[in-house]
Amino acid sequence: MSLLPTARGPRRRGATRRRPSRRLSGAQFDRWLDRLVDVAVVVALVVGGAALILTLLL
Repeated sequence: MSLLPTARGPRRRGATRRRPSRRLSGAQFDRWLDRLVDVAVVVALVVGGAALILTLLL
């Protein structure tokens, strides 16, 4: 098999290229959901830490 292009053009190798979807894809939704969960966890830790400090001080 030659690596030089033939009359039909160069052979493509690797994965098939897909057109980007205009809809919210599953991967984008997962990233958005991960970000939302991260924010919720940080808020919960801050609120819990503040409650613990207030309980210990008062």
